[in-house]
Amino acid sequence: MQYAYTKSCRNIFIFFIFLKIILLGSFATAQTNQNINVFFINDADNEPASKAVTVVSTYLKKNPSYGISIQVDQVEANKTDAKTLLESICSKYAESIDRKQPPHVVFDATKSGIASETVKSFTQALGLPTISASYGQEGDLRQWRDIDENKQKYLLQVMPPADLIPEVVRSIVRKMNITNAAILYDDTFVMDHKYKSLLQNIQTRHVITGIAKEGKREREEQIEKLRNLDINNFFILGNLMSIRMVLESVKPSYFERNFAWHAITQSEGEVSSQRDNATIMFLKPMSYAQNRDRFGRLKTTFNLNEEPQIMSAFYFDLALRTFLAIKDMLQSGAWPKNMQYIGCDEFQGGNTPERNIDLRSAFSMIQEPTSYGLFELVTQPGKPFNGYSYMKFEMDINVLQIRGGNSVNTKSIGTWTAGLDSPLVVKDEEIMKNLTADTVYRIFTVVQAPFIIKDDKAPKGYKGYCIDLINEIADIVHFDYTIQEVEDGKFGNMDEKGEWNGIVKKLMDKQADIGLGSMHVMAEREIVIDFTVPYYDLVGITIMMQRPQVPSSLFKFLTVLETNVWLCILAAYFFTSFLMWIFDRWSPYSYQNNREKYKDDDEKREFNLKECLWFCMTSLTPQGGGEAPKNLSGRLVAATWWLFGFIIIASYTANLAAFLTVSRLDTPVESLDDLAKQYKILYAPLNGSSAMTYFQRMANIEQRFYEIWKDLSLNDSLTPLERSKLAVWDYPVSDKYTKMWQAMQEAQLPATLEEAVERVRNSTSATGFAFLGDATDIRYLVMTNCDLQIVGEEFSRKPYAIAVQQGSHLKDQFNNAILTLLNKRQLEKLKEKWWKNDETQAKCDKPEDQSDGISIHNIGGVFIVIFVGIGMACITLVFEYWWYKYRKNPRIVDVIEANSGVKDGKVDSVILGQAGKEYGKSGNTVLRPRFHQYPTTFKPRF
Repeated sequence: MQYAYTKSCRNIFIFFIFLKIILLGSFATAQTNQNINVFFINDADNEPASKAVTVVSTYLKKNPSYGISIQVDQVEANKTDAKTLLESICSKYAESIDRKQPPHVVFDATKSGIASETVKSFTQALGLPTISASYGQEGDLRQWRDIDENKQKYLLQVMPPADLIPEVVRSIVRKMNITNAAILYDDTFVMDHKYKSLLQNIQTRHVITGIAKEGKREREEQIEKLRNLDINNFFILGNLMSIRMVLESVKPSYFERNFAWHAITQSEGEVSSQRDNATIMFLKPMSYAQNRDRFGRLKTTFNLNEEPQIMSAFYFDLALRTFLAIKDMLQSGAWPKNMQYIGCDEFQGGNTPERNIDLRSAFSMIQEPTSYGLFELVTQPGKPFNGYSYMKFEMDINVLQIRGGNSVNTKSIGTWTAGLDSPLVVKDEEIMKNLTADTVYRIFTVVQAPFIIKDDKAPKGYKGYCIDLINEIADIVHFDYTIQEVEDGKFGNMDEKGEWNGIVKKLMDKQADIGLGSMHVMAEREIVIDFTVPYYDLVGITIMMQRPQVPSSLFKFLTVLETNVWLCILAAYFFTSFLMWIFDRWSPYSYQNNREKYKDDDEKREFNLKECLWFCMTSLTPQGGGEAPKNLSGRLVAATWWLFGFIIIASYTANLAAFLTVSRLDTPVESLDDLAKQYKILYAPLNGSSAMTYFQRMANIEQRFYEIWKDLSLNDSLTPLERSKLAVWDYPVSDKYTKMWQAMQEAQLPATLEEAVERVRNSTSATGFAFLGDATDIRYLVMTNCDLQIVGEEFSRKPYAIAVQQGSHLKDQFNNAILTLLNKRQLEKLKEKWWKNDETQAKCDKPEDQSDGISIHNIGGVFIVIFVGIGMACITLVFEYWWYKYRKNPRIVDVIEANSGVKDGKVDSVILGQAGKEYGKSGNTVLRPRFHQYPTTFKPRF
């Protein structure tokens, strides 16, 4: 009984003790709970922020250990009407003051734009402590840009994850050395403030634009416009649905090796698309492992499920941290007592209440666990808090392969830790390289040797000076290219309507990235496209004509005189020789008729017919004819022949020199002026070429000058003195190019270079044709063809350069590359390769020049004459030897007379030779002159 009583008393004691504990606990809780008034301003469409604040309120109620009780006054921001929004904020704020519950803190979840600026102006003017989750880095929050140090302690901004995720684009561009980029985004991202800062100080051409919302056709046109801007790296920032819509709006050809696609999202799901064959880089956020359990409980217990989850978690953690910081300041006495508040109507522009609130330190010191990422807050004194504080998290980098509309393979190749200028951490560099878009530029060209030569065996189907040049540049700038000929075969000219053709039109229409070839830099072209620095010397216009075929003959010296003249000379030779023989035969004073008289002379020459022929022949040579006839009549004939020979030889010598010289001087045109002054030879440039443009414009300028002069001369308002100063007899303005342009139009401009060459080759003495074109083209044609020649000097010289689109980044890159090649003397090597060492160079005979001597082709017949004479002499020697050895009476001796043969003054016998029978019998045979003793039978002629 006593035991039962004791037990009952103990139970009652325990009950009272437990009740006391509960009551004391409740009393203590009631004493430590801190009421916090929150002024929550949020965009109307920012559901994750609204949901997060609601969940925080519920979370604090269900976790009384925090000791926080919050009272939320919420305003939904109007993004378009700042006045209405400000009235709503001021009205709600006034209500809180009226009920004696002014806000401890303004929780600003507006993203950007008018709403965000309005809230910043409101809080800064009234001095309200604020924690903002607006988008923007340093300087982007204009209303808070120049606040003083005191306000910097309680006007705080923490960048949301959606503001940091676009920074991964900067890291990718740096990692992969991307030179161009198109960044497409949807409503889940705010990019207004990113246009300048995202890729600042990076040499990357980029376009940031929102995804077309109207439909698939509009998205296709949008992507096509971006492609026309020479962009082949695309970044899609949006939710999974937006990524899918963009991918399904892309042409299949845009998923080839020269394109790269990057999909970046805040969601944690997977991309799906109806593409047949696509490989993309896919980045999505992932929470830290230590935070996943907490976030999972928030999703299941407190229904924190708004997408994107990373934003819901961010707003939850930010709001909870804000309320805890206010609570700590209130409990620690750091919060001012009886803090003054002024209403919107009371603000006069300079009466902002002074606050001594260090919300920044209290906010940074909170140790509350986060549910997704970690807060990276600036704690260093002197460094700005706003624009540098954010939530740190990681993004998973995946390679996603889509085949047949399904994601067949997803592989993680690295991570990116959210931050400003945070690098990529890549696990597989090889796969990362394969995701890089090959830089492939589209080149259009015009085939023109030696700059561009079509060759099916070449790697790109072409070879030449420019192909070697672009390959050298590609090695420096690191790109690949495709090359094709422009359809009309023109470099580009503007017609009367102001429309362009050729390569220039391709560049203007964004169908080509590079114009390559022997393309002149012209002022009108530079208006619509850009040129690099020149890669070749100044090249002008020159004249190409058919090389005159001067006939060469070994016996050209015989063609100096006509055939009838040679026949007359030959007839005169024989006639004079015969006449000289007759005179010597019949003259009593000749040697053969008066031997006794001339017996003491040193030279005794009998002018028989053979000697006369020899005398007349040798008289024409410097050697002379030898002894002249003794008789006066013979000497007169010889003197006459000498005079005749002197005149003939002098005339022949003079005409031979003139004939050989004139044959080399027979060039009717030697300059452009010569071509303009004559009418026998037709001339024209290529239709649509720069040479045609030159002559057309020069003619037009001459015509305009003429009109100006004519208007001045016929101006009735001029005084007689002024008019007299304009009066000239000669035409004051040249019409050279006007006449030439008319002649070219009459001659009909050739359409192609081949046609021009054919017309030059078909030239005759009656219908000649001269082609005017680029000096390099003509020089190469002359180098590879022996029947063509360059006439005159170059004129209208302009440089060659590579053409690119106007404003293209390639201009600066190519300029640096060309200057590098120039410094290395690589351009000189290319020129030597394609001009001096070109294997197609023709082996032509050197054309005769005025300064050259007479060639063997024209004087070689003289040597033939020598050889023929020597040959005839050899034949004669053989004949003489044969005649001497094999004739019937081979032995020949001088005429002799034997003493025994003279009887009574009479010659009985004359012994000839040594074979006669009389010779052997005679013992006293002697030689004597023919007429030393006249025979008895001799009778003089006279």
